[in-house]
Amino acid sequence: MANADFHRQALEHLDALYNFAMYLTRNPPEADDLVQETYLRAFRFAHRFQAGTHLRAWLFQILRNTFLTFYRIREREAPLAEDGVPDWDVPMFHDAPDETGGALEAHTDLERALRRLPEEFRTALLLAEVEGFPLDEVARVMACPVGTVKSRIFRAKERLRALLRDYDTR
Repeated sequence: MANADFHRQALEHLDALYNFAMYLTRNPPEADDLVQETYLRAFRFAHRFQAGTHLRAWLFQILRNTFLTFYRIREREAPLAEDGVPDWDVPMFHDAPDETGGALEAHTDLERALRRLPEEFRTALLLAEVEGFPLDEVARVMACPVGTVKSRIFRAKERLRALLRDYDTR
């Protein structure tokens, strides 16, 4: 793949990478830095990308690995509210439509519940269900077997059901 073609194709995933970076960092300036570092590494190591494989998954893997390397320590040190939920007020889904009343409350409760999940569960669930990655690509991004991804998604959904049981409509 020619260098210009690689750059053009890689930049097509900028918005999706930024969304994922926002989910990971919950801080717009840090998300910007994380995406910038991801592209810097991707362009620097473009020769390692195997043509014919999924470029989007490769970029997400770089972003996640970069986050785990540089940002995870800071996430562990984030101030916590009494309920154990991080104390920041940046929405996880920054481009969600404006909501009012009960919908806004439900959205906030969902974000809080997602933040209470272990990182591995959240990441697997969001990559598969929100970003629409096939399970084999989620496994590649997370560097684990597909069976582990399935298990993490199942456990994430079970924990979300428990955390959001007040919304049960049965």
